[in-house]
Parts: sequence; structure tokens; C-alpha cells
Amino acid sequence: MALSSRLWRLLRLRHGAAQSVCPLARAWGSRGHCGARGFLGSEVIGNTRPFKRGLLFSALSYLGFETYQVISQAAVVHATAKVEEILEQADYLYESGETEKLYQLLTQYKESEDAELLWRLARASRDIAQLSRTSEEEKKALVYEALEYAKKALEKNESSFAAHKWYAICISDVGDYEGIKVKIANAYIIKEHFEKAIELNPKDATSIHLMGIWCYTFAEMPWYQRRIAKVLFANPPSSTYEEALKYFHRAEQVDPNFYSKNLLLLGKTYLKLNNKKLAAFWLVKAKGYPAHTEEDKQIQTEAAQLLTGL
Repeated sequence: MALSSRLWRLLRLRHGAAQSVCPLARAWGSRGHCGARGFLGSEVIGNTRPFKRGLLFSALSYLGFETYQVISQAAVVHATAKVEEILEQADYLYESGETEKLYQLLTQYKESEDAELLWRLARASRDIAQLSRTSEEEKKALVYEALEYAKKALEKNESSFAAHKWYAICISDVGDYEGIKVKIANAYIIKEHFEKAIELNPKDATSIHLMGIWCYTFAEMPWYQRRIAKVLFANPPSSTYEEALKYFHRAEQVDPNFYSKNLLLLGKTYLKLNNKKLAAFWLVKAKGYPAHTEEDKQIQTEAAQLLTGL
């Protein structure tokens, strides 16, 4: 209705402009066809047929432009609504632990330009790779596939903390197939993207936890790997258990009991620092954490074994 009324106003406006010529021309003492000869000195304007044809073409052009705008806006709204619907489905499946269904859903949109959809696809690909029933060959293919999706997500939106986080995770996974030199070199990139994810979203406990894992990994690096790192790099990546502990505690402060592995690593880090009392405190919490996933069950088992050793 808005489009029709706008077009009608346009037609009336142009028609009114054409009629206003007549009185003005008569005032100049012109003759015939509203005095067009006398006013404009041209007989062409006196013929209303070309004028009407031009008016019709103008009206159609206006109608076409207005229609294009309406359709374009509707298409954008529809596309946005569809992406939001897919993301809602994806998040529901993820929370429900439906790993394979989630992967099947998201792979239908692997050519998407939406960063939020792409990093979720990277996560889903990695989760499929982590399943015990996934063969080693399939796992490797999925790990590299996940990295490509994460990379694309980051290219589409560098302001997405989740894209930075999952890009770092996927680079770390690929390092397992690239050798020690590449793995150590990638450590700098991984740290950079975890730090960026935390900067963009300081309330994301997972990013903080992962930064803690990065510190813990380099704190406990075996001596022979340290030697290789020193040979390959002038300033190899390094960290301490104290630094790892700081990140694990920070993650817990942001979101208490959000992840069984954070509880386990708090216990293990305190063990490394020879603080058995606090180690036991966190290991007990890890052991008692409700097991929703296979990983939770594995963590319960490991926590119980460590407590027995204490």
C-alpha cells in the first residue's frame, strides 16, 4: 500500500506540473496546445503523446526501483532470520550432546559467509574427530577441515572472540600432525589468538581456561623438547605453573564449576607446586563433578587416581 500511494503521488505531481504550463503559456498570449509554441518555441512539446509516454516510463522506473528496494530489504531480513534459526538449532544440539546431528546440520551450510555459523562448524568437525569411534584417517581429515572453517570464520569477522578461540584450538590440533618444529612455531600464534579472544570477551571462561592450558603445557615441557626449541628458536615459548594457576583460577571466578577439566587442572597444578592440601580440594571437586560427557567420566577417573596417590 505504501508503494502504491507513493507512485500515485508521483503521478499526480508530474501531471500537475504539466497542467501548470497551460495558464502560464496563455498569459504570454500563445496559441494552440496550451500555447506550447509561444512559450517554448517548439512544436514537439505541443504533442502530449510523447510526454505521456515519458511519464509512463518514469513511473515504471520509479515502481521498479521501489520494488527492488522492498525485495532487497525483505531478502536481507529473511536471510538473517534463517541464520538465526540455524544457530538456535545448532546450539540446542550442542547443549544436548548430539554431536553427529549437529555436524550433519552445519555441513549443509559450509559455504556460508556467516562467521558465527562457521566457527560452530569448526567446533562440530573437531568434536566428531574426538569421538572414540572415529578412525585415525577420518580424524586427521576432520582436524584439517575444522581449521579451514575456523580460518574462514576469522576472515569474515575478526571481532568474533569465538572465531579467534576456535582458530587457536584448531591450529593446536593440526600441530599434532605437523611435527615438533611446526607445533612449537604455532604456539606463538595460538597464544596470540587466545589472548585476543580474552580481550574481546573477558567473561568467556573457556578462553581463559585454554590460556591456562597453554601455560601449563609449556611449564611441563620435557627437557628434550626444550632443547629442540632452543635450537630452533632464539626465544622459544615458555611459561610457569604459577602463570597457569592464575588463568585457571580466573576462569573459575568468571564461571564457577563451568568445566570439569578446569577443576582437574587446578588440582594437578597445585600438585606440581607441591601444595597437596589445595590439590586435594580441587581434585575432590573434579571427581564429584556430574558426568555429562565421555570427557567428564575420564576426568572423574583421573581425579580419583590422583587422590589415591595422595
